[in-house]
Amino acid sequence: MVGGGEKSSQTTDIAKAKQRKTMLEDRIIAHKTRFADLPDFDMAKQLTSEEDIAAYVTMVIEDGDAAELAHALGIAAKARGMSEIAQASGITREALYKALKPNAKPRFDTINRVCSALGVRLGAQPAHSS
Repeated sequence: MVGGGEKSSQTTDIAKAKQRKTMLEDRIIAHKTRFADLPDFDMAKQLTSEEDIAAYVTMVIEDGDAAELAHALGIAAKARGMSEIAQASGITREALYKALKPNAKPRFDTINRVCSALGVRLGAQPAHSS
């Protein structure tokens, strides 16, 4: 007896329950989001403050990949405005795009100037705390 009904209606109740289950499953399937329908994620839109930029750059530095650092600084510069960062760092926009593209290997001076223009600075911490 499904749902406390009478034994005489049990078969009908089970059939109705199965029908409702199928109906709900169809609704769920109809509302699934396809990967292609998801909006593109743009990290630059998430970097709205110097604190956000500093946290992002620190996270990338901790991963230890120099090429990824250049790319992360490029994303941060895009968030702030590439022209503004170019002007503040004294590097042309074109040179900035080239230095901060994925897999680039910018000089330390370039990284330092971009960080300064972004309002963040690089720092060192002991690898092992006592």
